[in-house]
Amino acid sequence: MDSERIRRAQAGDQQALAALLKAHYSFIVKYVWKMSGDEQLAYDVTQDTIVKAIQKIQQFKHKSTFSTWLIQMATHTYIDYKRKQKRSRRIDEKAIQEWKNPQAQNTRDELYDVQEALWVLDDHYRIPIVLKHYYGYDYQEISSMTNVKAGTLKSRVHYGLKKLRKELLSHER
Repeated sequence: MDSERIRRAQAGDQQALAALLKAHYSFIVKYVWKMSGDEQLAYDVTQDTIVKAIQKIQQFKHKSTFSTWLIQMATHTYIDYKRKQKRSRRIDEKAIQEWKNPQAQNTRDELYDVQEALWVLDDHYRIPIVLKHYYGYDYQEISSMTNVKAGTLKSRVHYGLKKLRKELLSHER
């Protein structure tokens, strides 16, 4: 269904483009929200990502899924936002609910602690960890999204998880 909409959008069909972006809007908002812990920033980054997608729809080459292409744009847009403005992070009850994995048997406090610890991590650790362990992308896919070599990503995930564990242990004391 996406491939047909993409073809039509690339041919200039504005309704197909609007439907395609509408179908992926909440996915991008949730992804950025998990990255930032900031609801308003998630909406701002998503809006900028949508604008970029409209401007660059002709550049989509069908080498990955459309959602992967959008995540790549959203990741770069988020990093640009972070470079431009150093915001204080705030914990939001809605963000905790969004993070919750329905298969996990964690308590609300454990989810809060994990999300809070993730937000303490630098972006270069947090982004690959969330893409790998929450969204299930492999290192090659993450590499193409972030323009970072797969080996570097493996290292960042490894050391990021180590830092995450250390942060979680410090919360238990």
